[in-house]
Amino acid sequence: MTTQARVSLALLGGLVWIGPAPAQICCPTSACMPCGDGQVYRIVYQTVYDREEVTAYRIEYETVCEERKVTTYRPVWETQTRERRYRVLRPVAETSEREERYTVCRPVWETQTRDCSYNRIRYVEETCEREERYRVCRPVWETRERQECHTVLRPVEQTVFRNESCTVTEPVTTYRTEYRDQGAYVDRMELKPGWPKTRLTWQSPGWVTDPATGEVEWRRLGLHWEQTARGRYEVKRAWQPNLVPVQVAQTTLMPRVVTRQVPVQVTRYQEEQVCRTVPYKVCRMVREEHVRKVPYTVRRPIVERVERHVPERVCRMVTEEHVRKVPVTTYRTVCEERVEEVPVRVCRMVAFEETVRVPRCVEKRVPVTYTRCVPRTICCRVPLNSCLVPIDSCVVPSECVVPSGGSVSSGSAVSSAGPRTYETERAPSPVDAADVAPTLSRDAVPEPVDAEE
Repeated sequence: MTTQARVSLALLGGLVWIGPAPAQICCPTSACMPCGDGQVYRIVYQTVYDREEVTAYRIEYETVCEERKVTTYRPVWETQTRERRYRVLRPVAETSEREERYTVCRPVWETQTRDCSYNRIRYVEETCEREERYRVCRPVWETRERQECHTVLRPVEQTVFRNESCTVTEPVTTYRTEYRDQGAYVDRMELKPGWPKTRLTWQSPGWVTDPATGEVEWRRLGLHWEQTARGRYEVKRAWQPNLVPVQVAQTTLMPRVVTRQVPVQVTRYQEEQVCRTVPYKVCRMVREEHVRKVPYTVRRPIVERVERHVPERVCRMVTEEHVRKVPVTTYRTVCEERVEEVPVRVCRMVAFEETVRVPRCVEKRVPVTYTRCVPRTICCRVPLNSCLVPIDSCVVPSECVVPSGGSVSSGSAVSSAGPRTYETERAPSPVDAADVAPTLSRDAVPEPVDAEE
């Protein structure tokens, strides 16, 4: 077991064991303790820095222009005659027969006896009398007079003038604008879409719109399906309209209203109030009470049972199944192929080679040397006097640097010998991210996958 491992185990377990010594050292949890020979020691920890030179590489970029030969294509239009094959669907009638099953209800007559017995009620009449009091209104006539006033209309004739309107038509010439089409046939390029190309591609994260639902959602970094539209251009002749305005004269009859005064004989009725005295009769009813005896007849019911049985014929429907043949005409579509010649303008791309200068960014690594301090912790044993005052200080190697204001911690390790220095585990040196060249394996970058392949 090495000294460094021993010191690590002593720090973790609270006990320190240092090499072979003349006597066993028992270390309690306190920082200071007497040893077998009576000497008291204190374990002191101190951080020192070792200087070392480090060479790093700084990345610099510079732009370099290099000449490349580029092939460009220019369109050249040519007229060719192509055969266009198309299919025509022609219906062909075929007659066949199918069996049709249907259900028929056949009537079956049966004779049954129905019970038509009934109860007959016979009434017995009885005569009784009762006393009835009633009131009679006797009319009494009286003669009275009243004043009647009514309004009489007396006719008065007079002559007035009224305005009479009549409509007269007059010719009016106006001009209207007509648009006439003076266009011509032109050739246009039309994109005929084909089946889209679907493949897996590596895409960066971002917001995308779902084409099916129209919702905006967040897309993660990774492989996603992507569709690329494909198609071919065709030349089609189409009519290009050109509307030209033209002024056209037209004559219309416009109505005009003419007003004139016409004398009219008017009869006006004037109201007059006329009053007269009219005699009238009033009938006043006087009530009188009378008593009379009224005979009445009471009918008492007597129930008698009359037995009657009536024979009757009942029609019962019996279900039967029949089969018949029904002619059926079916139409079968026959596909026929036809050929026609169509003149087509074809665009042929002619290759031309050119030399261009392409800028390219070149990465260059420049070595840079600097000195850095690596921290490590040392452990030493300092003897103490009877007043627990250090007799000697901790010895630090000359090649190490002790920081000003550095912290010194005390431990619980004791040794029988003089002050000793033990080197603990050295802390891992920090690595600058700029010193490491970026590397990316070929397996980390996925290649695009074509769905059609």
